[in-house]
Amino acid sequence: MHPNPLVISADHRGDFRIHVVFNDGVEKTLDLRHWLEGPIFEPLKELSYFKRFFLDGGTIVWPNGADIAPEALYAAALKAS
Repeated sequence: MHPNPLVISADHRGDFRIHVVFNDGVEKTLDLRHWLEGPIFEPLKELSYFKRFFLDGGTIVWPNGADIAPEALYAAALKAS
């Protein structure tokens, strides 16, 4: 595992899937539907809002402040490989 994984690129791939590329070249399309638990993630269950993500601080973030730690995304990408 990379000591400080950072997302350097992210593209929407339909539904609740985002293709992420990390600073060490690891990349994977992740289905984030099951990550959308808790009040902060409630707005993201609406696909039009989910697609409004952007990169900030080395991870994907949404306008309401919701984010997923880059380490968690990296671990999911490695597990899915």
